[in-house]
Amino acid sequence: MTLPTLFVPHGGGPCFFMDPEGGPPDPMWRPMQAYLAGLIGSLPERPRAILMVSGHWETQEVTVHIGERPALLFDYYGFPDHTYRLRWDAPGAPAVARRAADLLRGTGHAVAEEAERGWDHGVFIPMMVANPAADIPLVQMSLRADLDPAAHIAIGRALAPLRDEGALIVGSGMSFHNMRARGPQVTPVATQWDAALADAATDPDPARRAARVADWASLPHARFAHPEAEHLLPLMVALGAGGDGPAVRDYRDVVIGWAVSGFRFG
Repeated sequence: MTLPTLFVPHGGGPCFFMDPEGGPPDPMWRPMQAYLAGLIGSLPERPRAILMVSGHWETQEVTVHIGERPALLFDYYGFPDHTYRLRWDAPGAPAVARRAADLLRGTGHAVAEEAERGWDHGVFIPMMVANPAADIPLVQMSLRADLDPAAHIAIGRALAPLRDEGALIVGSGMSFHNMRARGPQVTPVATQWDAALADAATDPDPARRAARVADWASLPHARFAHPEAEHLLPLMVALGAGGDGPAVRDYRDVVIGWAVSGFRFG
């Protein structure tokens, strides 16, 4: 069974876990939480491992984490004390990491390996919702620091064989990520950007889809939606790994005034 690939929103900081008693999040975040909670069950089969690319890790060359039991990296600021004591104790997936590295090197990509960095909140916050039992091994892979869209689509393509080997490839970011632009006054512009991105990302022609998404900066309001591209680049990896299969937007909602979408490929 070939697994699809996903681009998912990871929310804002520890948004799903702000209640120290474990109660539900702010109503604004509940649709996103419900989407993430249903991800594993929506797959054609349960993955044996997850390879995740987060908008919160950039390195000069693509880097895979080969650790057996990564810690958590609390790389958010100004939140309640209890959110710095969250736990998500899934095992690493070093064999999948090395397989990913081999696939990338085999297609001409420079790859590094490391075992010390913790999983950032672009990984553990959505995964605490999607897989609260923490029973699926996970490997994190970095973005390349040049943030080249076409290169990240090519990186995704190189990783595509993992889909036939039981690994779920997930890009974790936000389809809109301008932290200075919040509130209902942003929504009309964010909605126009979101519609243009979704039209490109779900183009039925795979070659045209890749070309249009790689040229994301030419879409309406692109640099307003993403002053920097790091939260959009995980989409490129998921799209590339999704190959020539169908592409759908399987989540859309408005949070902080932003229209935010999730996508599924393959």
